[in-house]
Amino acid sequence: MNILSASRPLSFRSLGQYALLLGACLISGLANAEEIKSPNKQLTLDFTLQANGVPTYSLTYKGRPVIKTSKLGLELKKVEALTSGFTVAGSKQSTFDETWQPVWGETKNIRNNYNELAVTLTQAATSRTMIVHFRVFNDGLGFRYEFPRQAKLDYFTIQEEKSEFALAGDHKAFWLPGDYDTQEYSTVTSNLSQVRGLMKEATTPNASQTPFSATGVQTPLMLKSKDGLYINIHEAALIDYSAMHLELDDKNFVLTSHLTPDAVGDKGLIQTPAVSPWRTVIVSDKAGDILESKLVLNLNEPTKFKDVSWIKPVKYVGVWWEMITGKSTWSYTNQENIKLDSIDYSKVKPNGTHGANTAHVKEYIDFAAKHGFDAVLVEGWNTGWEDWFGKHKDYVFDFVTPYPDFNVQELQQYAASKNVKIIMHHETSGSVRNYERHLDSAFQFMNKYGYNAVKTGYVGDIVPLGHHHYDQWVNNHYQYVLEKAAEHKIMVNGHEAVRPTGLARTFPNLIGNEAARGTEYESFGGNNADHTTILPFTRLIGGPMDYTPGIFQTKVSAYNPSNNSFVHSTLVRQLALYVTMYSPLQMAADLPETYNKHLDAFQFIKDVAVDWDDSKVLEAEPGDYITIARKAKGKSNWFVGSTCDEQGRTSKINFSFLDPGKKYTATIYADGKNAHYEKNPQAYAIRKMTVTNKTKLSQLCAPGGGYAISIMEAGQ
Repeated sequence: MNILSASRPLSFRSLGQYALLLGACLISGLANAEEIKSPNKQLTLDFTLQANGVPTYSLTYKGRPVIKTSKLGLELKKVEALTSGFTVAGSKQSTFDETWQPVWGETKNIRNNYNELAVTLTQAATSRTMIVHFRVFNDGLGFRYEFPRQAKLDYFTIQEEKSEFALAGDHKAFWLPGDYDTQEYSTVTSNLSQVRGLMKEATTPNASQTPFSATGVQTPLMLKSKDGLYINIHEAALIDYSAMHLELDDKNFVLTSHLTPDAVGDKGLIQTPAVSPWRTVIVSDKAGDILESKLVLNLNEPTKFKDVSWIKPVKYVGVWWEMITGKSTWSYTNQENIKLDSIDYSKVKPNGTHGANTAHVKEYIDFAAKHGFDAVLVEGWNTGWEDWFGKHKDYVFDFVTPYPDFNVQELQQYAASKNVKIIMHHETSGSVRNYERHLDSAFQFMNKYGYNAVKTGYVGDIVPLGHHHYDQWVNNHYQYVLEKAAEHKIMVNGHEAVRPTGLARTFPNLIGNEAARGTEYESFGGNNADHTTILPFTRLIGGPMDYTPGIFQTKVSAYNPSNNSFVHSTLVRQLALYVTMYSPLQMAADLPETYNKHLDAFQFIKDVAVDWDDSKVLEAEPGDYITIARKAKGKSNWFVGSTCDEQGRTSKINFSFLDPGKKYTATIYADGKNAHYEKNPQAYAIRKMTVTNKTKLSQLCAPGGGYAISIMEAGQ
């Protein structure tokens, strides 16, 4: 009823009643709605408790809607949901501002500055309490649920999280099919309204996959509104929880969280006190700001490692690409139906194609030592590769027994004499129980023989069957491996594991992840030419990727005549990826004999840093191009990388990031005049020029190409 429109005159008594009623409404309104802004006032977060006690939030950027009114909460198994019936028991606002230094990273210093709103909600019907935390940064929002210790909510099972992201329109999206077991799909670029129609074609075959919906997509999800807002949705600090996907309502353009189920369909077993991961929204009207955002890292806890001296960025080569292309094999013999506890490999017939043999690994060690690389990755060194995949074997590897032609001690001594490390490889074939069974002995083996880094792999379905690569139980396994590795001072590069969510801040021994479609797919039919113009906006938002660039021989048939795949990139763009695809773990993935044919271009890979004091996004547009400049850690050298899509373009940048008053020598590695990722990928030209902070550059980028620049202070 509209009190002011009542037909009879208001008496003094009724006026007093009205004043009391109006006051009560205002107090109630204040209790049920709160606003908090970012430190720079450009982002505004509104929390509101709607009718029936439904918690909601909305987010605006410079007055423009980013997230419209969206519901919050969780559905629980067999008990009343935490989605409605709430009253606000209290709220608290606070401000936080610090600058911290990562163990390794894109910049030396990271500012962590936000305003926080914590709303305590009580559900009267159940006497349960839930706190929703909102942190508003200058570049976006993080929110999460906290479940305090309480008698009415001690243990519970999540049926589904119902966090919504109601978008303001039919945005352009860069998306992957929602899947509980793989992220190794090609990114699709389309409007959200087109996702349903494109889903079937986008869901290409994979070693393990469980797509769940015609409109489900993965995070990080990159979006662009029609009025030029760039929006990225992801999660941070994924610990003891299932990974989040997004279910799209393609009529109303509302995204709702969709958690990965475990083997019995549950989406989280929670014991209070507990918190969910942060749900993140990064937003700007400039694409480069998305790439420069440290919001996901900032929502993770600082490292608790007291000693981080053993964690070092790594540049490496490896016995890997030759197996990926089919030139050599992981397995020692062609025999099948292997049982590790009964086979005697000294008595079987070798296949003659095994890559990880002592003499061959020494060649890689020699190459690494000659060119100043830190390490050599060796895959296929251990027994069991003959029938490791697709059999759902429990006892598939033991991680300590080498093939007869791989002399562990001899190679350890040889590598040490050359000041080169060997990177361990632990493929689990998805058998997580078997890996945990052997983990202590495997890491002790590594310590004994001087291995300080391991590449783990989870190819195929998870064993025990029924679990998924991204469910709570398996995520806890990845976390267990990471923490156990830290006890042994071992760095981890996880492949086929869950996509990163900034945990490398807390656990900096997590120096790499795959968790996306990497270079290996160039040998499996190829990646789209725009692939590396999208990944920094999607996959890399959560952390670095072991993309394994540096392929100079782009025709795979040169190594394996039966494989007609080719790398969808010019040779020069392969150089640029060492800058645009940030990682403290960078591989020169091609074969030494190929690099020896192009030592002038290979010089950039030798020179480029893997750890940085500063990074600047010079130009960027997702799906089209990215150009980034980075300053080497503790040095005055800068490196620039630029990658573009299949259209090609002219890049125009300036060197204002350089120190004023200084002269630098820039070596520009450019696509050749007629370069083309399909027709002429190996055409390149190298030139030198003197540059200052006032220099401007206009550089042609071939289709599927780019350029790379090393910038050294004059006189060095």
